[in-house]
Amino acid sequence: MDREKKYIPRLIAWEITRSCHLNCRHCRAGAGSGSYENELGLEEIFKTMDSISVFGKPIIILTGGEPMLRSDLNDIISYGDNLGLIMVMSPCGKLLTENKARELKGAGLKRISISIDGASPESHDNFRGVPGAFEDALKGIEAAKRAGLQFQINTTITKHNIHEIEDILELAIKIGAVAFSPFLLVPAGRGKDLVDMEISPRQYENILNWIYQKKQQVHINLRPTCAPHYFRILREQEKKAGRRVTSENHGLDAFTKGCMGGQSFAFISHVGMVQICGFLEIGCGNIRESGYDFQNIWETSKVLLQLRDPDNYHGRCGYCEYRLVCGGCRARAYGTTGNYLDEEPYCVYQPKKKR
Repeated sequence: MDREKKYIPRLIAWEITRSCHLNCRHCRAGAGSGSYENELGLEEIFKTMDSISVFGKPIIILTGGEPMLRSDLNDIISYGDNLGLIMVMSPCGKLLTENKARELKGAGLKRISISIDGASPESHDNFRGVPGAFEDALKGIEAAKRAGLQFQINTTITKHNIHEIEDILELAIKIGAVAFSPFLLVPAGRGKDLVDMEISPRQYENILNWIYQKKQQVHINLRPTCAPHYFRILREQEKKAGRRVTSENHGLDAFTKGCMGGQSFAFISHVGMVQICGFLEIGCGNIRESGYDFQNIWETSKVLLQLRDPDNYHGRCGYCEYRLVCGGCRARAYGTTGNYLDEEPYCVYQPKKKR
């Protein structure tokens, strides 16, 4: 491991509230309606943003729950924007009107992501647990479009919709999304109860190869999330074609590591717990207890330091020749074995050299 490497957060997902009006079957937070105690207040969020901005200018994803349920949302966006942080948000869509979208954009919001988990109202609503959720999502998207606010579509892939992914991609293109991001289910929160809905490791491999092929055919930005071994597949496919993966032909994908948790990505919970991601509920430090010093947590957390040393991962992930560009999903390893350093359980690849 390169001990001199400087790790700077490029992306921080921030659960500014856990309250939500949906009841999604896969929700990592198990979020629901009503209020949650001890959530970070506005001044606490400001102090944390100050600490983040001192050593990095990452994208801040305001998420939840439903982030639009916070009455001080505009203030949060504006403050972060003024610090040079790139403010984006992941709402459900129901509360997003054209006026609100213009207001949020005026405050400094750069993009929203809205989840579409089925190609039809029946499929999406069944997964989201609320009738009318599909229509609400599309109405929110239309409101964003009229306000000139960029949007992307996220989709969690499970057995219930794997046969619809092509149709969901076509829908995202049709309605003008700037990006489509398929998420591979991670067993966390209510997602733990969806073991029977997880696609198999072979289906996982097939869908990532499908994404690689589609990226060559569509103009929309198509990038999987919680699917680290896509970056192994990318290099395998390019090698077959006699090409190297470079920034000229693959942009940021040439530099992005599969699992960014603790290396360029972090998650902050509604009560100020810092985690490597929202799916791995192991605390790396508490914002309040640190005196709102995010940088200190980022640079000294034992968990984060462990995750920056893939040579010490267990099993195949510790000696795989793709460990520096993949790393396996640490949350999926934890959800399966209880150890976040264990090998990625949904990878079929067998490394060429065993340590």
